[in-house]
Amino acid sequence: MAINIENVSFSYDKKTIVLKKINLTIAKGKWVAIVGHNGSGKSTLAKLLVGLIVPDEGEITIAGLPLNEDNIAEIRRQVGIVFQNPDNQFVGVTVKHDIAFGLENRQIPQPEMVKLVDKYSKVVGIDNYLDKEPHQLSGGQKQSVAIAGALAMNQHIMIFDEATSMLDPQGKAEISNFIGKLNKQYQKTLLTITHDLEFAKKADEVIVMNEGEIIYHGLPEDVFQKVDVLKAIDLDIPFGLKMVDLVNKDEDLNKNKRLVESLWQYSLKR
Repeated sequence: MAINIENVSFSYDKKTIVLKKINLTIAKGKWVAIVGHNGSGKSTLAKLLVGLIVPDEGEITIAGLPLNEDNIAEIRRQVGIVFQNPDNQFVGVTVKHDIAFGLENRQIPQPEMVKLVDKYSKVVGIDNYLDKEPHQLSGGQKQSVAIAGALAMNQHIMIFDEATSMLDPQGKAEISNFIGKLNKQYQKTLLTITHDLEFAKKADEVIVMNEGEIIYHGLPEDVFQKVDVLKAIDLDIPFGLKMVDLVNKDEDLNKNKRLVESLWQYSLKR
């Protein structure tokens, strides 16, 4: 297993419980989307997985290693994270310096470092921007820089915490397509944290969180059948599912099984 979480609970102030007895297993090579409204605990879970915060109780295992002080350095070599606002992750003066930052910390020899920066900047399509300063980039390009830095570190598990939420439609499409490529072509284990169900339906599995608990975990087509539950926790369901819901509530239209099936297939199209 890439990630195993057993009975994990967490509170920021020791009063309000943000995560309640979370149990979750993510297999190597899988793409798992975690969805939920703001405050559901999904971003807190991401911070736990990279050791930014420590659970109050329970155990987390990453790539076979217990997440603790003894293993945190090795685990961070295995796990990369891209946050919602890429500006918060920039540490370099230029794009190439930012991609190289993690490699410098690992004391990678400069000739190898230059090759890795060149390789992965081309993979994400930002090789023409290496000498630019971060403020000169679009939101999608900034996310691409953060992804290139994680790829250069050869991290096998990648977490994207609302990585498309601040992007325009074109940037969102570019990043979501590239994230899918990371999973299929580069065999990365992916954990995408989002409130965008259109994006989440591209994953292998979907986890729905509400008030610090996992309320559903399964295939997208199974989870998305819970339309009433998803709407009840303020998730904006995909357009196709809205149409299915409307047709199901119309007695005459619901009799047209072919229409219902076509809409359902459309709503789950990846």
